Amino acid sequence: MSSESTLRADIVEVGRRMYARGYTASNDGNISVRLGPDRLLMTPKSVCKGFMTPDMMCITDLEGRKLQGDRDPSSEMLMHLEVYRQRPDAQAVVHAHPPTATGFAVAGIPLDRAVLAEVLTTLGSIPIAEYATPSTRELPEAVRKYIKAHDGMLLANHGALTVGTDLYGAYYKMETIEHFAKISLVARLLGRENLLSREEVMRLQELRGSYGIQAPAPICAVPGTDLESRSISDRTGAAGDATCQTVQAPKGDGSRLVADVVRRTAEGREDEEIRLTYRELSALLEDAIRSLR
Repeated sequence: MSSESTLRADIVEVGRRMYARGYTASNDGNISVRLGPDRLLMTPKSVCKGFMTPDMMCITDLEGRKLQGDRDPSSEMLMHLEVYRQRPDAQAVVHAHPPTATGFAVAGIPLDRAVLAEVLTTLGSIPIAEYATPSTRELPEAVRKYIKAHDGMLLANHGALTVGTDLYGAYYKMETIEHFAKISLVARLLGRENLLSREEVMRLQELRGSYGIQAPAPICAVPGTDLESRSISDRTGAAGDATCQTVQAPKGDGSRLVADVVRRTAEGREDEEIRLTYRELSALLEDAIRSLR
């Protein structure tokens, strides 16, 4: 394990990177790392993550009692404590508000579609924890549902959370979430996403071991529809916690990529996407205007 002085410097550097990349604004976000089996090093409340110094950090125990530091620990400390309770393997926690990923969280759209092989092998899927008032005991309860199976998640109308076996590992997962969100947004704006087939997703899962990736839970691929993705009752344990990383992936029927142009109506019916040229759309509008005269 790194020395305390090294970890303090690393937190400062990660905070600087988060602020420089626009993942936080003002005093947003928080970071913590394990100092030992029963001690945490954590960012203080009410400090911009881009302008921290090593001496600002707080040391707490796993019950949230401050052991050392001139400042109070992060107001989101309860969320961090819950992660460490549920994940003994976690050595660091990063919370930020990366804009594109947070946009998906606000829209209620999980990043769980089989789009990028790199994301599938490292994170599997990125679910959305239910909305909870920040800094209250509601937030750790919302995080608890997914943290045993996921190293990264969105927080509804709030931001994103990542964990890792070291601080930089947790931070890089935050970069991956935001990068994935940007690519997914562009593809959707362009009108379609080519999804990796369910067979290819399973192939990638088998490669995790050869890549040296220790995922907290296996991938469970489901047909590529938003409707089915949001019903995970058959993929949760007795306590309602996620037991696998639910990924939307259609059957490939021999193809590794499957074009996804089917949308679902609010009632759950399939609604085929209609594509029109600008000229065709203009003609339809002119016909509609004439019919109103």
